[in-house]
Amino acid sequence: MQYLAKVHAKQSHNTTQLQLLARNSSENLWELLVSQSVISTAKDIPFSEQMLLIAEIEDNNQVISVVDATEWVLGIVKDYLSLGVTPEELKGEIERAEQWRQSLTLQSQEVRRRTLETAARRDEIQNLEKRLKLDRETPDSGK
Repeated sequence: MQYLAKVHAKQSHNTTQLQLLARNSSENLWELLVSQSVISTAKDIPFSEQMLLIAEIEDNNQVISVVDATEWVLGIVKDYLSLGVTPEELKGEIERAEQWRQSLTLQSQEVRRRTLETAARRDEIQNLEKRLKLDRETPDSGK
């Protein structure tokens, strides 16, 4: 799994501590870690303390690979922040999209309800037509 990490401390030539800050939970979704844990690795990390990294880490906290996070962070700045998009605007857009989705769902349910009502009325009219036809075909016994 990918993590945004910071080089916390270099204890010796072969041991580095990484502070895990956020986790990539799906393709474009990152979540901040509530309790920022520090893991140690014997893997040679050629970055200085306080440097931000993207780290690939297995479930057993085994560090597979690390890369400098500078390009990744600059990509976020370029793609989102350079457009003047604020987190509040993004939240507003998400809320509007959710309201739109709910509105479409209600409209769809209303269309389905009307379709069922129309089908039921059509069946009722067809049944009345059949009864009327049968009544006309049946000779009047009273006359």
